[in-house]
Amino acid sequence: MTRLNARTLVLSGVTAALISGCAADGSGLTETGRGAAIGTTAGAATGAIIGSLSGDAGKGALIGAVGGALLGTMVGSYMEEQQRDFERQLAPEIASGVIRVQKLPDHQLLVGMTGATAFEVDSDRIRPGFYSTLEKISAIVRKYGKTQLAVSGHTDSTGAAAYNQTLSERRAASVGYYLERSGVLPQRIYSAGYGMNQPIASNATEDGRRLNRRVDILIMPITQG
Repeated sequence: MTRLNARTLVLSGVTAALISGCAADGSGLTETGRGAAIGTTAGAATGAIIGSLSGDAGKGALIGAVGGALLGTMVGSYMEEQQRDFERQLAPEIASGVIRVQKLPDHQLLVGMTGATAFEVDSDRIRPGFYSTLEKISAIVRKYGKTQLAVSGHTDSTGAAAYNQTLSERRAASVGYYLERSGVLPQRIYSAGYGMNQPIASNATEDGRRLNRRVDILIMPITQG
């Protein structure tokens, strides 16, 4: 498993502050609208962080590991086809609210899963009943191998901040490790926990807290530029 390092966590702290402000700005957006806006911000920030970590040498090694980068003219159709596969294969989970698939700027995709469905209570242990869903995700990720994956864990605002931070890191690592064990190249996977710092809904309601307890997989195309 490739983990985001301490430098990344410092950078992500700034991002988290911006995102938290967005979530609580009283803009009148619905929870769905806030989630879309926050997802866009988080996606752009995470992509920049990974780029700053890998550098030219790291990116070159990654491009070699996946058999070459995507050409500019291919990126859009490649990621759109991947999105259609996610939406087709995960249609039951999307309809029930267990999984969300979101298109972000710069040809990025976000696949999110709720913590209550994916994990045992207060644990990083993946529920056996969720394996089939993760296997669908893994199969698509393996099919579209010219991408990097940023797996991020999140909690609601209840409980101690330090505990939530650790739990979010462990849950992100569990999903990343599952993907690796199922055949996804470890060089493609980054994982990090953000604790309670990146809510996509209000923590004032149980429904909002349920949405905030989640693991997201940000999927970014590997390009030469």
